[in-house]
Amino acid sequence: MFVCEMMKSEHLNNLSPANLRLLIRQKDPRIKTTTGLANGYQQANVVVLPNQLADDFHAFCRSNPAPLPLLYRSQSGETSCPPLAQHADIRTDISQYCVYEDGRLVKTVSSLQTYSDAHRSPPGQQAERPGSWSDMVCFYLGCSFGFEGRLKEAGVPVRNVEQGKNVSMYRTAVPCVPAGAFSCPLVVTMRPVPAALLDAAVKVTHLNPLAHGAPVHVGDPALLGIQDLSRPDYGDAVELQPGDVTVFWACGVTAIEAILSSKPPLAFSHSPGCMFLTDIPDSPTSTITPPTEAKPHPELTPLCFQVSQNPLLYSLVSQGTVAKIRQLEVMIGEDPGERGIRALFVQDELLRSCLALSHSSSVAITTGFPTHYMHSPPDETDGPPGAIAMATMLLSLGKQVTMVTDRRALEMNRAIIDESVRTGVLKAVIPLVTFEDGGPDAARHFLCHHGDPNKPRFDHLVAIERSGRAADGNYYNMRAVNIKHLVDPVDDLFIAAKHIPGIGTTGIGDGGNELGMGKVKEKVQSLMPKGGLIACEVPADHAVTAGVSNWGGYAVACGLYLLHTCPAHLRYLRKGLGLEPVTSTEQLQDWTTNLPSVEKEESFLSTLVQFGIRSGKTGHLAMEVDGLTFHPTHSDMITRLLEVTRGGRGAF
Repeated sequence: MFVCEMMKSEHLNNLSPANLRLLIRQKDPRIKTTTGLANGYQQANVVVLPNQLADDFHAFCRSNPAPLPLLYRSQSGETSCPPLAQHADIRTDISQYCVYEDGRLVKTVSSLQTYSDAHRSPPGQQAERPGSWSDMVCFYLGCSFGFEGRLKEAGVPVRNVEQGKNVSMYRTAVPCVPAGAFSCPLVVTMRPVPAALLDAAVKVTHLNPLAHGAPVHVGDPALLGIQDLSRPDYGDAVELQPGDVTVFWACGVTAIEAILSSKPPLAFSHSPGCMFLTDIPDSPTSTITPPTEAKPHPELTPLCFQVSQNPLLYSLVSQGTVAKIRQLEVMIGEDPGERGIRALFVQDELLRSCLALSHSSSVAITTGFPTHYMHSPPDETDGPPGAIAMATMLLSLGKQVTMVTDRRALEMNRAIIDESVRTGVLKAVIPLVTFEDGGPDAARHFLCHHGDPNKPRFDHLVAIERSGRAADGNYYNMRAVNIKHLVDPVDDLFIAAKHIPGIGTTGIGDGGNELGMGKVKEKVQSLMPKGGLIACEVPADHAVTAGVSNWGGYAVACGLYLLHTCPAHLRYLRKGLGLEPVTSTEQLQDWTTNLPSVEKEESFLSTLVQFGIRSGKTGHLAMEVDGLTFHPTHSDMITRLLEVTRGGRGAF
């Protein structure tokens, strides 16, 4: 008794999990939720289900490892959990429990002991009635409270603890992977994090997969189907401070949603925020590791990058994958044509473009630079190969792709696409459309269903080696010749996209007069030959510069491959749902065959030459791009890009 009185006089934050469990068992009124308690130790969500549902729920946990990291499954009727805590009794060691009957919450109680005693069989009966405690199985699931102490140590404020509130929890519109009787939406916790500390928060939580691991969403709550942050489905509303970004982690309260949807005759859970305190340290060296989570490794540690502003969206990608995409970016910046393109370089434009495209579902790609205004056709060989390389990879990743071309080139480009299918460069015909000036609302109606900005047809536009509008409204080649009469106003689509939430843009260029290069307009005007006249006025969200624009398209295709073979990025894309590894051998082989290759690019360039399309710099009707012959210049670049992308996995 003296020890208990001593504990009651101590600050709760100084007590061990075992001592805190003892106080909870004695119904200490100071312990309402466990947020901020037992720092340095794992906390656990608890679900108690009838034995006949146990295997289904176990499978449900394995299929959804981020919200439901399984720490321990008890035997039927077992009240202790030796791997997690000594001298524990799950019926008494949580401050508040929820009781469910037929999928309905019927009451909350401070102990399950009397409840379970009430279900014992009458004297003289040899077995207990169905629904008694002996027929129940306890599941202990990791909890994000287990990493809050580590966040504070890393200098990341934990707003819910600062404000003395339970963490905010929200039901999302994201469905979990169903298993057996269980199917429900994902539930997430939200913690506001200062933008400058996002990487720190991601790194700390990634290191603790038992406590849900890294975030599953960073940015606009509406992208998860959460409409009002001030009205959480569980817990308390937590206030954001200036400069905070909303960060969402998968939450074990998903298990409560599973109970509500599956409607078992009897079930119990912890009350949200009232967790079971374990004796397990909250470190990656813990001996309990979910089989679906990879061991932490420095190269696998995620970094956080902003993808878009409207809506606000960040994405995660591992340090190792970032390093490879940066290698690609430096490589394509080589300047054999000596145009001075390095002056326009901005680091991570390739990475951010690839991330935006990875999050997209429907992409429109445009190309076409009619620099040879004295020839028919006037187009050059730079642009279409890079466009087709990106389209091929996007299609293999399950994206919808549409090509946008000039009216004057429509039939020719249809014939080129048909020929590319015949030669095996493309697996199927890509839809080809035009955009012409049809009045002030034409661009919005092109980009959105019925012109409604809430219903965009595309979520990303890509322009590669597409002639861009200059400040005076004209379109100039590198020799400062006006070619406006050969160009449809596709620029208007990029301008309109700036005012339509959810449509991102990428421009790829090698001279500064291409659509999208308006993002680096000042550099073009001051550093590129005749830049004051030819500089494109229209910006893109991401401006990828390359020695040859095709190389930028190849690098985007390679970058997308790297992202979709990056466990950290795929986990984020899929909100931590689905069995890992998530990439099947068959799927990986498909992505690999859809990378650009020397053979495919040589075949496609040959097709362009057959249609009379010429090298940009020289005007030669030959196997060259921008005056550089395919062998060795372009073939070597493709080979080197693949070496970085596939990392020595075998011959290309």
